[in-house]
Amino acid sequence: MKRWIVRKPEKEYSERIVKESGVTGLCGDVLASRGFKNAAEAAEYLNTDTLSDPFILKDMTEAAEIINRAVEDFDSICIYGDYDCDGITSTVMLFSYLECMGANVTYYIPERSEGYGLNSDAVKKLAEQGVDLIITVDNGISAIDEAELIYKLGMKLIVTDHHQPGEKLPRAEAVVNPHRKDCDSPFKFLCGAGVVLKLIAALENGDFEAAMNEYGELAAIGTVADIVSLSGENRFIVSRGLQLLVNSERCGINALIKKSGLKSPITSTSLAFGIAPRINASGRFGSPSLAAKLLLTDNEQEAEMLANELDRLNSERKKAENEIIDSINEKINSVPEILYNRVLVLSGENWSHGVIGIVASRMVERFDKPCFMITIEGEISRGSARSFGDFSIFKALDYCSDLLIKYGGHLGAGGFSIETSKIEDFNKRIQEFAEINFRMMPVPDITADKLILPDEINVNNIEGLQILEPFGEGNRQPVFALCGAVIEDIVPLSKGIHTKLKLRYGGSFMDALIFRYSPEDIFLKKGDRADFMVTLEAQVYAGRKSICIIVKDFRKNGIEQKKYFAAKETYEKYKRNEDLPVTYYNRICPERGELVSVYKTIAGGRFSMDTLYMSAMSQDMNYCKLRLCVDIFSELGLVNADMFSQEINVVKNAPKANLDNSEILQDLRNKINNKLTV
Repeated sequence: MKRWIVRKPEKEYSERIVKESGVTGLCGDVLASRGFKNAAEAAEYLNTDTLSDPFILKDMTEAAEIINRAVEDFDSICIYGDYDCDGITSTVMLFSYLECMGANVTYYIPERSEGYGLNSDAVKKLAEQGVDLIITVDNGISAIDEAELIYKLGMKLIVTDHHQPGEKLPRAEAVVNPHRKDCDSPFKFLCGAGVVLKLIAALENGDFEAAMNEYGELAAIGTVADIVSLSGENRFIVSRGLQLLVNSERCGINALIKKSGLKSPITSTSLAFGIAPRINASGRFGSPSLAAKLLLTDNEQEAEMLANELDRLNSERKKAENEIIDSINEKINSVPEILYNRVLVLSGENWSHGVIGIVASRMVERFDKPCFMITIEGEISRGSARSFGDFSIFKALDYCSDLLIKYGGHLGAGGFSIETSKIEDFNKRIQEFAEINFRMMPVPDITADKLILPDEINVNNIEGLQILEPFGEGNRQPVFALCGAVIEDIVPLSKGIHTKLKLRYGGSFMDALIFRYSPEDIFLKKGDRADFMVTLEAQVYAGRKSICIIVKDFRKNGIEQKKYFAAKETYEKYKRNEDLPVTYYNRICPERGELVSVYKTIAGGRFSMDTLYMSAMSQDMNYCKLRLCVDIFSELGLVNADMFSQEINVVKNAPKANLDNSEILQDLRNKINNKLTV
């Protein structure tokens, strides 16, 4: 269960935005809930219709002059990219442009095994090939030693990057990075492809139209894939890029769209889940050069062949993810104590380094804890980490710095390498960091822009939200709270894979879709009141407009989430054998009648831990007590509790058990008695 945050937009601001800009009332509420006070503020955020002068970027003038001179002199130029989607699209953009200009240009994208960014072996290889000028895209800002080697070998360097610079910049003819402290560029959140788009515009004497028309769709793919903020200039890049994708002249992109099964209109979400993973798969399981070739080819047959190969690699990526997840499943069910730690530290032999970051994200989503994934590769192991809230991966790694060979990252993600023999010490240190810095660990949340009323759910209002697109990082799709709706019917879809709920909300009747939940997985039943977090979309079918309500999260009406999360924290403290006040033991120790009631509930349906809580909750049944009831039944062989999936099932034909034989129950009673005696 996530913590729900429901914003309340200031009516004064909302009405002002509607009056001044003419947006719908619902759109005005969303903008007001996101902090805008008037139409001018909202327009400044939403209506970016161009890019700022590329020459405002520090060193851009020098970069353009040097590159133009190198083109004229037919110097050997090498574009040095990166193996992720942003790096690949950046490479293709600049290579294509310079090739069209008649430059003597090649490109080099390191394999994942070489590591991120410039490396000395690659630099030496390029020198041997007679390269005169190296231009980095989406990397290079931290390549201090490699830059010195480039000049030692008689080459020159231009850096274009968007990652945070250190105290020292690399030696180069020009370092173009909006995050430079001395850079006056008004927009700081460009990805690598965005910086390259501006470089191309600079090479065209500042002409953005030419740059956008030729490379806008590639810049849009890189921007969405790199999860940079879709605000300001990035909104313009993605909006225009999406328009260009519809009629793209790049047969590689068209082949990818076809293979991904994307339907018109193509959205930022389409890019994020359809195209970007396939491009990224080339760097994870094949060679990033495959994706580069696909985006560069003008041969339709070759494009189809390469798109098929990227699709195969993406399937291989999914298979590798599932194999790691199966391994984690087995590990957690054999050692469930792992889940009671404040932070998950999971390790395994030869897990694919290309996907452990993705799996870490999935574990964060499943268990609501920061996750550090480590693949053991002999004496040296490599790790990737993900988190949420204010748990900083970088600070956690920095706290363990003496145990690590190298590390890097930021608030929500990071990577590291470590001697395999130190993994257990690393786990203890990470738990120590969490205990020292957090009285209660952060809880994942979902935010609604407002509580939506029944009469606000109409086609005009929903269509009016389209002005907020494209959606993505920093500009999420509007989410609305829909509270106290009555379940009129529960209908299976796609042979029970998904579910449609027929709801009565106020005086209105509407349908809501819950994907990847079968009717059996939903603890709700007809007549129940429930709360929903939803997104709303307008659809046209057979010439008729309708509203599609998609459920993002749901729970039984009346949940007191503050009590839920406090009780969940108490449960984990008990499982870690941490001392609790005697009043806590009294509240979490179940009586015989409560145990019987919970067992009957489990026997009557199909539950996860959370859905069982929503079904069995009462004034006296807190989440911690309920979890301990399940633990007692599991200990006595009465139920099976899968710790990974969180599914609970009654053991059929289980022999009768004496509840008083439960060691958990005895422990709770003893602690109550000992505390009272003291």
